[in-house]
Amino acid sequence: MPHPSVVLDTNVIVSAHLKEEGLERFVLDLALAGKLRLFLSNEILEEYEGVLARATFKLSPAKVAASLRLLEKVATMIYPQKKITAAKDPDDNKFLECAAEAQADYLVTGNKKHFPSQWLQTRIVNARELLQEITADLQR
Repeated sequence: MPHPSVVLDTNVIVSAHLKEEGLERFVLDLALAGKLRLFLSNEILEEYEGVLARATFKLSPAKVAASLRLLEKVATMIYPQKKITAAKDPDDNKFLECAAEAQADYLVTGNKKHFPSQWLQTRIVNARELLQEITADLQR
């Protein structure tokens, strides 16, 4: 089976940067290691950059820039053609658009209530659920 494909919500990226021992960090590390196929859009990347740069998170600008470069290096860029308005928070539609265009297996978020439980072929899961589902695949 090919590596599972994912779109990561911004809250997963932020959590991964703030808690180095957390499940979100493990998911990000799997993506950076090529064990997950990561998909991004320009709109998502811009949101990552803006949110990670917020003073409240106290992340060094150099660390944020290096992290964004790594994400761009490993991810496949997607250019969604269709606008979607299915998320409870309109700002979250960009993640559904990317997942739909990429035909991603999973959209990983810490705010599942903002999304439908599934969008087309993409399951909406949190980091723990993703790891539980893909563990058997990763061991091959």
